[in-house]
Amino acid sequence: MFGLTDLVSLVISAFIILPVVSFLRESGYLIASAIFGVKNPRLTIGSGPRFKKIGIVDIRKYYHLYSWFSFDSVKRDGKFVYICIYAGPILINLVLALAINMLLANGFLEDYRTFFERFIFYVFYFVLLDIVPMFTVNGKPNNGMVLYEMLRYGKRIDYNEEPFIPATADVEEEVQEQMERIEEMIEEEKKE
Repeated sequence: MFGLTDLVSLVISAFIILPVVSFLRESGYLIASAIFGVKNPRLTIGSGPRFKKIGIVDIRKYYHLYSWFSFDSVKRDGKFVYICIYAGPILINLVLALAINMLLANGFLEDYRTFFERFIFYVFYFVLLDIVPMFTVNGKPNNGMVLYEMLRYGKRIDYNEEPFIPATADVEEEVQEQMERIEEMIEEEKKE
């Protein structure tokens, strides 16, 4: 039976654990791309119009689960570089989950055991969705599919003309267009 404690656990999972896991996943791209020198990196969290931009982090107005990493170009271009960038989110989540699991197995973090077990569950959930090669609902490959294609064929073979990761300049242009449309709608409402 679903009780009040289950509701509290659900809220903690949805509004604390999932955003943190999502942010850490996207940080995997950031760490890997920093090693290979991407130009104009951007970590976008959420969807919809921009709420706030802090350095390279772009926080959107709506729910956090739709997040992505973008950049304009890579200094060292090549198959190995792209494999490392797309493996970054998987590796950071695996390392984090295994480290927390090791701490729990050795008696550390006992006071927060339930929280960290749930955290590990969601981390492995993200890893599973990232590592199994498949195409997403919008027809784009997930990280597992990109890695599979890069390892097997040495290139992208899904015939999708859009880049794996959108360019930051393109994302910024899209945000500015959204903001202009929102401002126009606000002005129209004021006139009425």
